[in-house]
Amino acid sequence: MAKITGVRCIRTRKNGTWTIVKVTTDQDGLYGIGSASDLYNPEAVVQVIEQLLAPRIVGRDAAHIEDLWQTMYTSGYWRNGALLQTAIGGIDMALWDIKGKEAGLPVYQLLGGACRSAVACYGHAGGSDIVQLKEEVHRYLEEGYTVVRAQLGGYGGGGFVPGDRAKLPDNAWRTDAVFDERAYLNAIPDMFEQLRVAFGGGIPFTHDVHEHLSPILAIQLARRLEPYGLFFLEDALPPEQIGWYRQLRQTSATPQAIGELFANPQEWTPLVAERLIDFIRVRVSKVGGISAARKIAALCEAFGVRTAWQEGGENDPVNQAAAVHLDMAVWNFGIQEINHFRPEEKAAFPGHIERRGGYLYTSERPGLGIDIDEALAASLLGEGWSRSIYHQPYTLDRKADGTLVRP
Repeated sequence: MAKITGVRCIRTRKNGTWTIVKVTTDQDGLYGIGSASDLYNPEAVVQVIEQLLAPRIVGRDAAHIEDLWQTMYTSGYWRNGALLQTAIGGIDMALWDIKGKEAGLPVYQLLGGACRSAVACYGHAGGSDIVQLKEEVHRYLEEGYTVVRAQLGGYGGGGFVPGDRAKLPDNAWRTDAVFDERAYLNAIPDMFEQLRVAFGGGIPFTHDVHEHLSPILAIQLARRLEPYGLFFLEDALPPEQIGWYRQLRQTSATPQAIGELFANPQEWTPLVAERLIDFIRVRVSKVGGISAARKIAALCEAFGVRTAWQEGGENDPVNQAAAVHLDMAVWNFGIQEINHFRPEEKAAFPGHIERRGGYLYTSERPGLGIDIDEALAASLLGEGWSRSIYHQPYTLDRKADGTLVRP
């Protein structure tokens, strides 16, 4: 069997925000790639991979995926943090890629084979007002999507009040636009009322609260959205307040999806075991890769919870490929979040996942079916880019009195 000879990180995209892990072996031409991208802490993940994990696995048998995962999981003693899980996830994907290439089979075949012919995905429709939103929804439906996410602009859209109309304090910390929970609580049900009038009751819609509401108002929103038959309401509550899902479930039948900020099993396990959510929304790389995500899917199947792996606009084509291979093999698949890439980005990742209409398709090549053209990947980097200086903190919203809104 193949022995691991090296683990290398390849930074790409304009600001180096994509981190692709390449695991090489002693077999000529046999290697695997995985995703370890983190928009906000990219260099930290690279250092975890290069300084902590790589020395532990070089020289090991690449086929021992589970044992290698457990080795990496405990290698830093403190575990279940987002950075370590992302680093493990990138290597884990690469190991599955290698195993598939050795077997001459796509990864989903190694996970049990296809449970479906293609992977349904949902479009992201947004508009600064209801007119633009309706146009976006119509466009996605025309393209063949069967599920559409509806947002009034960015996250929290519908709840922002311009500074000149908000009742700001004299020493306001923010004067352009501030978030108002009550405005949001009224705007979103009204948005769906108008969408149902325009498109009827047969279109499954989702909506992302993005944790902008206090718990009791999140419960009120879920109740007020019941008549509109959502496919799911996403991230109604932040990870710090997941205990409120018990009250939410008792008072509302609106389907709930959560998980894109999860990295620790103690975050999702109670929600799944108590049947408090309907969709698990973790990102494959953020929970430790394919090995971890397939265990999460198995846990969810036992409790009637479906998968809806998170992508996000900053994510890369390799994580998308890993998610779609899981989607193909997991019986309790629900929906896959879509991600769009520029033509030059697709060119740097031959064998990338293809979207046709509202469905995603694997390349059917062995392994993850996706590769990286390192020369083209390097050309994506912006002029003057440096891995040592790039850092981009998350942009936060504030209320009128200056209080931060947690994402």
